[in-house]
Amino acid sequence: MGLDERALFNDKPETRIGRYQCPRCKRSADYSIRWVRRSKKDRLPPGADEGDRAKFAKLRDYLLRLDEDLTCKACGKKFEIPSQHSLMFVDQLAGLPNEEELEREITQASGESDTAAEKKPALPVRFTRKPTGWK
Repeated sequence: MGLDERALFNDKPETRIGRYQCPRCKRSADYSIRWVRRSKKDRLPPGADEGDRAKFAKLRDYLLRLDEDLTCKACGKKFEIPSQHSLMFVDQLAGLPNEEELEREITQASGESDTAAEKKPALPVRFTRKPTGWK
């Protein structure tokens, strides 16, 4: 008889932030979503046979989404999380850049410096000189 999944993984609750748009009012907001992180145990439990050993060698850590619905912060209506991904492998998440690094890479690739992006362009002279002859 094969081992139960609970005998092979450690469960740890986790909350992650996700940005979703309400399909009713079309407003985007950040929502905290509950996940369970299932980490592979360091060794196989006693009583495992050869089939269990082969399965254990192939196991990976993953996240399992617990929340299915969200309540919109603007209109108060419930909507389903518009993602088919209720399970994500942890090793796939490790390679993703965060938003700050991504913005910095985009500005570097476009040839702009960080200070040039923050500065506003100067107004033309016709808008800054004193009006004369107006009463």
